[in-house]
Amino acid sequence: MATSTHPLPTLYIPHGGGPCFFMAWTMGPPDTWERMAAYLRGLGTSLPALPEALLVISAHWEEPAATVTTAGAPPLLFDYYGFPPHTYALTWPAPGQPALAERVRALLGGAGFATAADGRRGYDHGVFIPLKVAFPGANIPTVQLSLLAGLDPIQHLAMGRALAPLREEGVLIVGSGMSYHNMRAFMTAAAGPDSDAFDGWLAETVALEPALRDARLVEWEQAPAARRCHPREEHLLPLMVAAGAAGSDRGRREFRDRVMGSTVSAHRFG
Repeated sequence: MATSTHPLPTLYIPHGGGPCFFMAWTMGPPDTWERMAAYLRGLGTSLPALPEALLVISAHWEEPAATVTTAGAPPLLFDYYGFPPHTYALTWPAPGQPALAERVRALLGGAGFATAADGRRGYDHGVFIPLKVAFPGANIPTVQLSLLAGLDPIQHLAMGRALAPLREEGVLIVGSGMSYHNMRAFMTAAAGPDSDAFDGWLAETVALEPALRDARLVEWEQAPAARRCHPREEHLLPLMVAAGAAGSDRGRREFRDRVMGSTVSAHRFG
């Protein structure tokens, strides 16, 4: 891929709850997701250049080997349940890019990771829901990369480091998750204080110089209320990939909101 004169940042974005941006929300105030949607809508104009391609790491795909989508026209994977019928007819026909998929495999393979390709899997809702808001034209080629089963933060930081050259090649690396993801605790009295404590730690951590940042991320379970915010860490690990790919660039929290009683944030590196 061509070298860009505008190295792109890496992002960790929230993808909301199911198809929340495309339905009337009845599980809380009607404007529950409006501020998050506004943040996502502004992503494109906040970048130094329009990406030539997107590489998205979603919380909703785990494999034993680092696996990439290789279809030229990936379908959508409606991996959410119990929502209005029209949300299963949404479209986001962004093309795939097999050449980028192979480049990702080459970079990861060169760093010692086992890799695989999946020519059938579609974009899951951690990809198409936020990106339908951020890039509604669906005209930027997109490849999805899985998390690694085992959910080891060291491995995911290392994956990001291996992928860092893509930033110079016009590829926007996007980690898609939720900085608070305790489904049982949403809207409970504990959600607010727990999420505030963890979010404060996260904002402080991503802003540190990279060696200290990465060391703290490896030990994320020691953060305040860590396991109460992430009983299972799949929604946090996309941030590890984004942080690893940041190289020497520090991060910053660029969005924060109270959603269903908990604090949720987005972070940018570079």
